[in-house]
Amino acid sequence: MGFLQNLKAKLAPAKDKVSGLAQQHGDKIDHGLDKAAKVVDSKTKGKYSDKIQTGTGKAKDALDRLAGSQDGKGTGDGTTPPSSPSPPSAS
Repeated sequence: MGFLQNLKAKLAPAKDKVSGLAQQHGDKIDHGLDKAAKVVDSKTKGKYSDKIQTGTGKAKDALDRLAGSQDGKGTGDGTTPPSSPSPPSAS
């Protein structure tokens, strides 16, 4: 067994545990990310607002992937938001 395969085998249980925690506490993590972004933005006096928003968005996307949301549109708690109905077709 190669080094990387051995490492993946040993880290699999940790990944499962992190995924479960992300599903269970996703809303709290989202809130913490927003709060941290707001503090950093105020400390930098808005100079890096666009970069902070981008980083926060990427962190939330990563959280959604960890929580098991396949489409990247998760709510942070491992579920996806309800989809809006499709508009009626003009026939």
